[in-house]
Amino acid sequence: MKILFFFIDGIGLGKNDPEINPFARIDMPVLQNLLGGRKVVSGSAPQHTMKGSLLSIDAGLGVKGVPQSATGQAALLTGKNVPEAVGYHFGPWPNQIVVDTLQNGNLFKQFNEAGFKAALLNAYPPSYFEAVNSGRRLYSAIPQSVISAGLSLMTLEDLKTGRALSADFTAQGWRDRLNLGDTPLLTPYLAGARMAELADAYDFSFFEYWLSDYAGHHQDMEQACDLLITIDQVLDGLVTNWDNSAGIILITSDHGNMEDLSTRRHTTNHVPALLIGAPHLRRDFINDLHDLTDIAPTILKSFKITPN
Repeated sequence: MKILFFFIDGIGLGKNDPEINPFARIDMPVLQNLLGGRKVVSGSAPQHTMKGSLLSIDAGLGVKGVPQSATGQAALLTGKNVPEAVGYHFGPWPNQIVVDTLQNGNLFKQFNEAGFKAALLNAYPPSYFEAVNSGRRLYSAIPQSVISAGLSLMTLEDLKTGRALSADFTAQGWRDRLNLGDTPLLTPYLAGARMAELADAYDFSFFEYWLSDYAGHHQDMEQACDLLITIDQVLDGLVTNWDNSAGIILITSDHGNMEDLSTRRHTTNHVPALLIGAPHLRRDFINDLHDLTDIAPTILKSFKITPN
């Protein structure tokens, strides 16, 4: 059994309104083929086909206010109601309660302690490590979880040798914005194929995509649509090269944002949970996923790991 957790920051299930929702505005043929032609909008979930399942899960967790990244990602990674522990939704950077919660038992740590192989597939550039080491930057919840588990973050060298992926899939941003002109480039399809190949080396792997949240905050419909086209092409490479009989791809988010470009703020919409894999492997997930806190224990249950 293998699980690839493909995390897409800031996407919710929004109105089927192409004026404000890029998911309603454009076609994503690969994704829609998995879901019997349905788009990822409010009212489309639940949906189950032979190829995939789409669920609607609660990101609010009974806490007033608008969900935020630090507490939402920590809830995904620990199975704990972190916003409730903090007393409110908090982010983007983890506060001490969030850090302590992640250190006491996140998915990476629990897989590692149980003797399974786990990894974050994202590569980080040299400037990122320099900023963290100098104190100019904090770890966000996901890399904080990796470090707390005693695992290493992937580097530029890992990206160059094909052992990791850039956050933008293709690494074009590493050339254009980071001035790393010799960084190897991938097409979106090949990035998806690479993700499948890398995930096959681990029991649990995780990939973080955050450009969607940025597009939502900028209320940029053209950029949002371009990102969804790229994501669909990545999915093409990923599902084409994924062994459905061997494991599950789980795609979900921490809060809504890009699905409603009438506002630059996060939303209170439920978030999608897309499951790709053989129907019998998806069964427990389909039955057990209702909110963000259900993700981690359901993943651990698949490996017979008792949650901390």
